[in-house]
Amino acid sequence: MGVMKIPGHADPRPREVSLEEIRTALGDCARCELAQTRTSIVFGCGSPHARVMFIGEAPGKNEDLRGEPFVGRAGENLNRMLGLAGLKREDVYIANVIKCRPPKNRTPQADEILACSPVLREQIRSIWPDVIVTLGNPASHFILKTETGITQLRGKFYQMGHFTILPTFHPAAALRNPAWQKLLEADLQMLGDHLRAKNLEGEA
Repeated sequence: MGVMKIPGHADPRPREVSLEEIRTALGDCARCELAQTRTSIVFGCGSPHARVMFIGEAPGKNEDLRGEPFVGRAGENLNRMLGLAGLKREDVYIANVIKCRPPKNRTPQADEILACSPVLREQIRSIWPDVIVTLGNPASHFILKTETGITQLRGKFYQMGHFTILPTFHPAAALRNPAWQKLLEADLQMLGDHLRAKNLEGEA
C-alpha cells in the first residue's frame, strides 16, 4: 500500500538531543494545572533508537501510579499487537501526547496539549523513527493536524515531512469494540508488512 503525502511539511533536521537530556530539561514540570493532580510524570519508555514510535493520548490511572505508559489492560493489548508487526515492546518507543494524567481520565484540554507538545516533538526528533503509530483520535489529530475521525484515517500510511504516520485505534477503545480490535490487528499486520518491505529495500 502506498503512502499518502501531506503537503507543506518540510523535513526538519535531526537534532543531537538525547531522551535523557529532554527528560532532564522537563524536570518537575508545572507548565499546566495537571501538575497539581498527577502522581507521576509519564515521560515515555523504550528504545531511544526505535524504528517505530507509538503515541497515545494521555496516561491513565495505572500509568500515573507507575510512571510508565501503557501498563494497564490497554498496554497488555498493545503488547500482544506488537507481535503481529514482528516487534517487541523493548524494540519500540511508547509515549503520549501529554505526560500527566488528566483527572478522571478526561480528554486533555487544548492548553494542556499546547503546554506539553514541545516535549513530544523533541522526543520524536531525538528518536527519528521510521514510522509513528498514532493511537486514537487525539494523537492522530495532533500529529496529522486534522479533525478527521480515526475510522476514516486508519488503514493507510501518511507522510508528514520525514515521518511516515500510521493512525489506528487506541488499544483501550479496541478492547471495548471487537470490530475495532480486528481493524487494529489488521493495521499492525500492515505495519509489519511495511517494515519488512523497507528491510528488503535496504538489502537490495
